Amino acid sequence: MSTTIVTFIKVKRKQLKLTQPELAERAGVGLRFVRELEQGKQTVQLDKVNQVLALFGGELGVVQKTES
Repeated sequence: MSTTIVTFIKVKRKQLKLTQPELAERAGVGLRFVRELEQGKQTVQLDKVNQVLALFGGELGVVQKTES
């Protein structure tokens, strides 16, 4: 998982003065998931990541790489 996603979620959560349990409740995901997400665990589920990002107006998806 990209460090940028981890950083983005932590920063946004703190800007909104949300605790991890509050973020989990609002996003409809488990507290354990939020903790693992913020720790950068490699095996988090993309649909749940998008549930969290949706609170901040974001979404994670596939981007076509361009050849250099």
